[in-house]
Amino acid sequence: MSPCLSAVQEDSCDMGYALKWMGHTLNLDQRTHVMGILNVTPDSFSDGGLYLELNRAVEHGLEMAHDGADIIDIGGESTRPYSQKISENQEIDRVIPVIEALKSTISIPISIDTYRARVACEAVKAGASIVNDISALRFDPEMASTVAMYGVPVVLMHMKGTPENMQDNPVYKDLIPELIDFLKDAINRAVKAGIREDLIIVDPGIGFGKTFDNNLQIIKELPRFSSLGRPILTGTSNKSFIGHILDKGVKERCTGTMASVAASVLNGAHIVRVHDVKKAVETVMVIDSIKR
Repeated sequence: MSPCLSAVQEDSCDMGYALKWMGHTLNLDQRTHVMGILNVTPDSFSDGGLYLELNRAVEHGLEMAHDGADIIDIGGESTRPYSQKISENQEIDRVIPVIEALKSTISIPISIDTYRARVACEAVKAGASIVNDISALRFDPEMASTVAMYGVPVVLMHMKGTPENMQDNPVYKDLIPELIDFLKDAINRAVKAGIREDLIIVDPGIGFGKTFDNNLQIIKELPRFSSLGRPILTGTSNKSFIGHILDKGVKERCTGTMASVAASVLNGAHIVRVHDVKKAVETVMVIDSIKR
């Protein structure tokens, strides 16, 4: 039984990568979309502590929307390597006021970055309309039914293990086929739970249980994920593999991030998840023009 008491479903939309739901449309067939990251946490690896205070979080969300973000992705629990879990109530207390404040002032979709069904439920009630689940519906048995009930898009991400242990010597026999099989199973599991297939987005999970070489290989071989028949989201922003290449700290990885964004878009990413929205929007515009 879902923790949500009520939901609004809409009729299925046309096939393809134009996602339509609850008055929103993402024309992913036409151009690459930019998802802006808003972490309301004290310990996220890149922006932890910057937006814990409500006014600062809302101000940053508005800034990203002004800079051209197509989606604002709000998270209340850090999922960086070796991060520790917080309580469900803590997560709700962090994200709901931000969602409510932004919903009243921006028209672009708000995404809730969570693997907990109750958090997703409360977030959608508050105004979020996308669920970004790093566990691909695996960590909470109620998540799939919650997403299905509300009829919102869901991002299904590959992760090996959990944030607490995902970087403890991740090993793959054949990386890309294993990731594709995992995501294929996740799509099937979602559809069986009643989630509309046309609202599913897949994320290969760069940095989540991956080695340095794994991350580079995913970007290089991203076209192989098109076999899943769903839009692809990539999240490379400020991650450690970029710092390893450039010998730069977290706050100095913008150039490397934009290079990884450009490579991802050239290789088939439909959505890029980033901290610096303004630079990403400009990067994506150039790469999309080259592709056309």
